[in-house]
Amino acid sequence: MDISIEKLKEQMCEVGRRIWRRGYCAGNEGNHSVRIGQDRVLCTPTGISKGFLEPDDICIINLEGQQIELNQNQQRPTSEVLVHLAIYKHRPDVRAVIHSHPPHATAFAVADVALPQGIHPEAEIFLGKVPTAKFAMPSTQALPDSIIPLIGDQTNTVLLGNHGSVSFSTDLIDAYYRLEILDNYCRILILCQQLGKTNVLDVAQVTELLEVKKKFGFEDDRLMCAPQGCITSDNQDFLATFDVRPTTATCQCNGGHTITHQTPPPAINQTRPTDVTDDALTPIVQAITDQIMAKIG
Repeated sequence: MDISIEKLKEQMCEVGRRIWRRGYCAGNEGNHSVRIGQDRVLCTPTGISKGFLEPDDICIINLEGQQIELNQNQQRPTSEVLVHLAIYKHRPDVRAVIHSHPPHATAFAVADVALPQGIHPEAEIFLGKVPTAKFAMPSTQALPDSIIPLIGDQTNTVLLGNHGSVSFSTDLIDAYYRLEILDNYCRILILCQQLGKTNVLDVAQVTELLEVKKKFGFEDDRLMCAPQGCITSDNQDFLATFDVRPTTATCQCNGGHTITHQTPPPAINQTRPTDVTDDALTPIVQAITDQIMAKIG
């Protein structure tokens, strides 16, 4: 059953509030849109927080980005509408697009660390492979040009280098779900980094997981190469971010307990100011040494 334009506008405002409450966009960042016809698109206005949208703020544009109806609040379309329009033209099945700045996912885009695969079931089933585009200037044609080559028939999410993310689907709510799952997955990965390890599923587990995904009705071309283990072969970007990793060396101590040593975090490169001489440091070092010796005595 088709939803009326007025209901879609209300839905866009509700999704905007959810995006704002979850901290996916600060200030007036972000934008989202819904395709309502062959050449008509509802999109959020420029310069308004997604948490304070009203139905009368929503703009109607054509696929060339021209505003074809003036809304009651006389708002203008988002300046980044070019991304939305390019996706609609490239993927006719897409009916909704959300561009946002989810902090955990954006951290991966800023650090230029590719999202790993074969780690979390929900990410594999609902996101699949998430490519990262190189940085392109926002609000210019360079931005859509940077992501369209990365969008295949099964892609639903792309990270934008040093910028944020874009999620898209057959309806707005599903596109929003992709956004939530993306940032939650990235948050889990960052927590794994703090724990110092992560468990990557083996070839058999990944293959079985993608078979389950297929049963859910989600096609994934990666199933063709999953048995060869190539899905997790590009996880090195993420795995290399761990500061503390177990070494293979063990020792026997404390009554025969085996302890696996951890490699220390990389040293921070700190240089001494050039205007501090050894002569100036000597009395400071001596004073600290005297205090330590006095405590020991």
